[in-house]
Amino acid sequence: MCRAVLESEEGQTAAQGINDGIVYLMAIPYILVAGISYLIYRKFYRVNAKLNK
Repeated sequence: MCRAVLESEEGQTAAQGINDGIVYLMAIPYILVAGISYLIYRKFYRVNAKLNK
């Protein structure tokens, strides 16, 4: 049923909403991995800066 609605011309706003939802769900893991990587990098950078003093 979802596919039939999305393929009809009346469902263009629904299709756009589905596409936006897919992009949102796809982006979240990348944002989480980038944030965690940044926190790890910052932690090690501070440790190395303290050791070099």
